[in-house]
Amino acid sequence: MDADYFLTIANQTLWVLALASAPILVPALLAGLILGMIQAATSINEQTLSFIPKLIVVGVSLVIFGSLIIGLLSDFTVQIFERIPDLVK
Repeated sequence: MDADYFLTIANQTLWVLALASAPILVPALLAGLILGMIQAATSINEQTLSFIPKLIVVGVSLVIFGSLIIGLLSDFTVQIFERIPDLVK
């Protein structure tokens, strides 16, 4: 068992986490950017005005992409458990 095996697993883990978080973070980032520009243009500095729409965008993103994220994470977990016998040898 060499270090490349564990580095490959760590690399795959980071890639899966990036893929799982992107469908939630990207829409929240875009919503925050758009709302920030609207607040700057209208000089409205209310914190709840930006929080509630971002919360709604994250909720909608979870409804749309939630099953895909769970499928991605469960497939990766199954792959990790299938590699356990390779580690024991």
